[in-house]
Amino acid sequence: MKLAAGLFAVLLALPAQPASAQSAYPSRPVKILVGFTPGTAPDLAARILADRFAEVWGTPFVVENIPGAGSNVATERVAKAAADGHTLLMGGNSALVINPSLYETLPFDPLKDFAPISQIFIATNLLAVPPEIPVKTVADLVALARANPGKLSYAHAGVGTSQHLAAELFKYVAHLDIAAVPYRGSTALMPDLLAGRVSMSFANIVNVLPLAREGKLRALAITSLKRSPLAPDMPTMAESGFPGFEAVPWFGLLAPAGTPKDILDKLHAETVKTLAMPAVRKKFDELGLEPVGNTPAEFAVVMRKETPEWAKVIKDAGIKLGN
Repeated sequence: MKLAAGLFAVLLALPAQPASAQSAYPSRPVKILVGFTPGTAPDLAARILADRFAEVWGTPFVVENIPGAGSNVATERVAKAAADGHTLLMGGNSALVINPSLYETLPFDPLKDFAPISQIFIATNLLAVPPEIPVKTVADLVALARANPGKLSYAHAGVGTSQHLAAELFKYVAHLDIAAVPYRGSTALMPDLLAGRVSMSFANIVNVLPLAREGKLRALAITSLKRSPLAPDMPTMAESGFPGFEAVPWFGLLAPAGTPKDILDKLHAETVKTLAMPAVRKKFDELGLEPVGNTPAEFAVVMRKETPEWAKVIKDAGIKLGN
């Protein structure tokens, strides 16, 4: 009895241990910031995850769309948010690996200011033109552009996006003079593309393919190295005369640097579970998205590897911020 009483007294004297962040998280609504407009691939993927997280943890997960500056605005907000897991980023290679080579300075450091959780998906872009543009193949488009230097235009979803880089690569490798017209996201450029006010766009396959199937746009080629299961008859840019041409968007879930590991682990585990669900995979397939679900370490390796690769492409192609 004396031993038990003494042990109890010692326990009382110990400082109280705070509840683990994992057990308490999330303690309030969580925001997932997306640097693009509603209806785009990252927005749809974020909403799929948000719905699942809210269901599992009984706490609202709200997707907030903050387009602008090639998604730099949303990315900066998350970089400067409290590192408690309640502000997350659906971040893409545009802001995380491409923009460092396009901007002299950025208000965030992609490799230092974020804690990667997992890559979510890899997508592809599709080169499309309005039906009134008299071309049926990429070769036709090249011929038309060369015959009309400076008269054609392309719409892109924001400076530094894969759509922007795809078009600039096309101009570079084909030696074309085509004017750039920037928009705030893929859905924002669609009205002008459909109306023929711009001549073409390398837009996300999620947004373009349904319109092409309805005859409202003409799809010419995709920007991935392999053909898409969604459009197996659609040639790649590489097959259309530009070997090695690849410009694909990917997105992943990230938290501010310094977020406790147990919170990151909890988010990662649930993300991987969600991406493995048959219903979710079916939805991603329908959207033309390839789910990833890698580890934080693997995600970080992708960012470190691709940053210098895109830097070389941007330098060699002479791509400027004002394009």
